[in-house]
Amino acid sequence: MQANKAMRWWGVITLFVIVAISYIDRINISVLITDPAFLAHVGLAREDRLSQGLLATAFMVGYGVSSVVLTPLAAALLGVRRSLLVGLMLWGVVTFLSPALDSFGLLLASRVLLGVSEGPVFALASAYIKAHFESRENGKPNSFVNMGTGLGLAIGFPLVGYLLATHDWQTSFHVLGVINIVLGIPLVLAFVHMPRRVEAGSAKAPSASAALAQVGHMVRGALQTRHLMLVTLLTSAFLAYLWGSSNWLPSYLKDARGFSLREMGWLASLPQYATVVAVLVGGFIIDRIPRRSVPLMFVYCSVGVALAVGIAIETDHRYLAAYSLVAANFCWGLMSPAIPSTVQHFSRPEHVASGYGVVNGVGSLVAGFMPALMGSVIAHAATPRAGFLAGFGALIGTQAVVLLCGLVLWLRERAAERAGAEEGLVA
Repeated sequence: MQANKAMRWWGVITLFVIVAISYIDRINISVLITDPAFLAHVGLAREDRLSQGLLATAFMVGYGVSSVVLTPLAAALLGVRRSLLVGLMLWGVVTFLSPALDSFGLLLASRVLLGVSEGPVFALASAYIKAHFESRENGKPNSFVNMGTGLGLAIGFPLVGYLLATHDWQTSFHVLGVINIVLGIPLVLAFVHMPRRVEAGSAKAPSASAALAQVGHMVRGALQTRHLMLVTLLTSAFLAYLWGSSNWLPSYLKDARGFSLREMGWLASLPQYATVVAVLVGGFIIDRIPRRSVPLMFVYCSVGVALAVGIAIETDHRYLAAYSLVAANFCWGLMSPAIPSTVQHFSRPEHVASGYGVVNGVGSLVAGFMPALMGSVIAHAATPRAGFLAGFGALIGTQAVVLLCGLVLWLRERAAERAGAEEGLVA
């Protein structure tokens, strides 16, 4: 029993590493758009902020559609373990070959394909955690996996900046492509295993037609997840902050606040380290508070994010602006593990992968337009500084949505709990 409990945590650590790798891939472009050689290679002007933002949006479109559509199909045909292996191989190859693409359209298509290959990752991780951990103990494993988000960004910004400064932009694609395959695949082979009882209860389909029938059943089950629409809306706004801020943070620090390329690398990584710490703290908090109080994390933390971003916009001191974004990411990270924990709590075990696929996929699809939206705001401002400040101001609006959804979710859970208590008294 103790050995099984230890092994399940090795699987969580593997998923944490895979998420970190995937996020380095995702933000590679956000650093490269500060490099004139890269922009010239794909035919983009330095002032074309909208097209630069579309590179991130293209990834998120592929990611969101894949998370909704491909996740149940992958689970039905391949299962969790094989789906992760196929995904790692595909996104490693796409990343490695990206420098061979010499036009904006081809690069845009590669970003969509990369998003498609990475789309099921979080849903598969959620299915693994649901299979190995009970609801009362899923806060820490969810937080640990979600820590990969912050760590990937924290490592990615300085790593890509270093490769860009010491080699060239092509090297960053080659290095990341090799890491995906050489590091990720052996870890999955060694440590990601689903319990036999789960495999028996959700046997893989023997054919494509059987898989499609199984997918239909899984999707219908996912749509029965309690508060699915509300949690999906909350996740959309939650992820919009992540993708808007992380995609434009390097350019914001360099162009709006005047930091050098070297300063930009480590300053851009600080908010991500804050996210890593906060996600871990948030997981411990979730496991120690009543289940009905978890939605309040969205309420309190969204207020913290909005206030910190407001300070970053209003201050004239560039270091205070940078450190305020560190505080914003800390507040954002605190509520990060509450989303998968909430979905797992509301879903049946056999539907948790597809349920989380819907939440994360639709949320990512909607949030994916945030980089392009911010790029449009930045491009149409009178000055680059004014554009970046206005663009980051849009992030405050995302937190208003998170706050409202969290409050409604909390009120609904309280009402359901009272109704259950009254039925118990009557019985």
